[in-house]
Amino acid sequence: MLEYRKATFNDVEAIHKLCNHYATLGLMLPRSRNSIYENLRDYIVAVEGDKVIGCGALHFVWDRLAEIRSLAIDPDKQKTGIGKEIVALLEKSGIEKGTQMFFTLTYQPGFFIKCGYEESDKENLPQKVWKDCVYCPQYPNCNELAFVKILPGYKPPKSKLI
Repeated sequence: MLEYRKATFNDVEAIHKLCNHYATLGLMLPRSRNSIYENLRDYIVAVEGDKVIGCGALHFVWDRLAEIRSLAIDPDKQKTGIGKEIVALLEKSGIEKGTQMFFTLTYQPGFFIKCGYEESDKENLPQKVWKDCVYCPQYPNCNELAFVKILPGYKPPKSKLI
């Protein structure tokens, strides 16, 4: 039976393995164990039996702005709706806390378009978004694409976003 829940310390190795599997393929950025531990409360996991088959994180960045990150699904479980469900659950959690705009930096634009995100120029995102970039192996030559989802009725500050 498939279950979605908040991640625990017991899930760190599985999250690390999933994320870094795709990082070795050049499809996402690597995540260190330290980063996963430090941000564990951001993660939710999809679990089948006792195996983590998917993960994703919601990272709050600024006023009403949150990032969907570290989305990874077991290769044998892709295209089953698990990724879309994880994104929906992360967004629900963010909305409950007052998030009005979500963004992601990705190498997988098609997936996020299917989730209702639109491509945006990275420079339209506030500088706070880039605080983790100095630790990235791609820095300063980032080739990820930025996608945003703005909730209906929300007008982001013109000086910072969109």
